Amino acid sequence: MYLFLKWILFALAIIFTAWIVPGISIANFASAMLAVVIVALINIFIRPLILFVTLPINFLTLGIFTFVINALMLWLAGYITPGLSVNGFWSALLGSLVLSLIGVAINYEDKK
Repeated sequence: MYLFLKWILFALAIIFTAWIVPGISIANFASAMLAVVIVALINIFIRPLILFVTLPINFLTLGIFTFVINALMLWLAGYITPGLSVNGFWSALLGSLVLSLIGVAINYEDKK
């Protein structure tokens, strides 16, 4: 039940991000639910590999390059997910920042 609630909250976060960030659009709630699954799969399987490969750049930029990686992962999710559209890198960067902030709020109770 708790996992399902977090899934719904993250889907609402994607809808909210699409509402705030110009260049990101979501078709409906079902697309948002699918987008949450695809973003989670990307974060589980692809993101760690990309972070490992770009470790020297991340080290030199003191971790700032992680924002670029997060934006690219969101852009990839927009390319894969039907109903989710991410138009351009800057929209993906701003959208990933908004989603990260909302994700911190959603996962706040898990850290206690």
